[in-house]
Amino acid sequence: MRLLDTDNLKQIGLLSLIVIVGLGIFNQFTEFLPGVLAATTMYILMRHYYIELTEKRGWKKWLAATLFIVGSVVLFVIPVFFIFQAVVPKLNTLLGQTSQLQEVLQSLSDELKDAGMPFTMDATQIGKLVERISSEVPAVLGATANVLTNTVLAFFFLYFMLVQGREMEQAIQGFLPLKSSNVDDIWNSTRLVVYANAIGIPVLAASQGLVAVLGYKIFGVDSYVLLGMLTGVFSIVPVVGCAIVWVPVCAYLGSTGHTTAAIGLAIYSFIITGGIDNVLRFTILKKLGDVHPIVTTIGIIVGVPMFGFMGFIFGPLLVSYLLLLIKIYRVEFATEPTADN
Repeated sequence: MRLLDTDNLKQIGLLSLIVIVGLGIFNQFTEFLPGVLAATTMYILMRHYYIELTEKRGWKKWLAATLFIVGSVVLFVIPVFFIFQAVVPKLNTLLGQTSQLQEVLQSLSDELKDAGMPFTMDATQIGKLVERISSEVPAVLGATANVLTNTVLAFFFLYFMLVQGREMEQAIQGFLPLKSSNVDDIWNSTRLVVYANAIGIPVLAASQGLVAVLGYKIFGVDSYVLLGMLTGVFSIVPVVGCAIVWVPVCAYLGSTGHTTAAIGLAIYSFIITGGIDNVLRFTILKKLGDVHPIVTTIGIIVGVPMFGFMGFIFGPLLVSYLLLLIKIYRVEFATEPTADN
C-alpha cells in the first residue's frame, strides 16, 4: 500500500483534524477538569447503589439520580462551603499580618538555636519565607475561585452519567483498545483507585483535623479551628504529615513562655493525632485500597498547582490513573515469555 494513496491521505488528514480539534477543546477545558474528575469519581462511588435502586427496585432513573445529587449537596457541598466561609477569612487575615509572622518565625529560630539545634535563619531569610507564604497560599486558594462552576458542572455531568450509565460504559468499552477478558480487571482496579483516594484521603484528613482541633483547644491555642483544618490538610503529606503544623505550634508555645502547654500539646499530637493516622491506615484505609506514599506525594506536588485545593485529592488520583494505564499497557501488549527464554 503506497503512502500517497488517497485513502491514506484522507485517514491522516482526518486523524490530524481530530487531534487538533481535541487538543483545542482540552486546552480550553482544562480549567474545568476538576469538575469532570469529580463527576467521574462520584459516578464510580454511587454506581452500585444507583443500579440497586433502578434495576432491582424499579426506581425511575431521573428520580434516583436526583436523589443522589441532592444527598451529595446536603451531606458534602453545604458543610464544606460553611467550613471554607469560616476558615478562609481567618487565613487571609493571618497571612496579611506579615510583621507578626516574621516575629513568630524569628522567635522560633532563636528558640531552636538556644536548644542547640542546627538551625540557622537570619532576618532576610525569614522575610523572604513570609513573603513567599503570603503570596503562594492565597494563589492556591484563588485557584479554587471557580469551584462553584466546577461544582455545578460536576453534578450536571453526574446526572447524565447516572441516567445513561449503561450506554456510556458500553461506548467507552467500544473505544478502549482492550481485550474483553481484561475489561473486568481494569474496572476493578479503577474502582479500587477511586475508593482509596476519594474516600481514604478525606477520611484521614478529616479524622486528624478533628482530633487536632480538640487538642489545640484543650491547650489554649488561638485559632484552633484554622490550625486544625491545616493539620488535617497536611496529614495527607507522607512521612512528616500533620507534624508540619503541630511542631511549629508547640515551638511557638514554648518560645512564648507556655512551656507546660507546649509539652502537653506535643505529647497529645504525637500520640493521639499521629496515632489516628496509623490506626486508620492499617484498618479502614487498608480495606479501601493501599496507596503508596510516593504516589500521594507526587500527586500532591502535581495536583495542587493544577487544581488548587482540590489537587490534594485529584492529584494522587491522576498519578494512580497513570500507573493504572501503564498496567493496562503491560497486560494488553506485553510480549508473552516463550519456552526458549
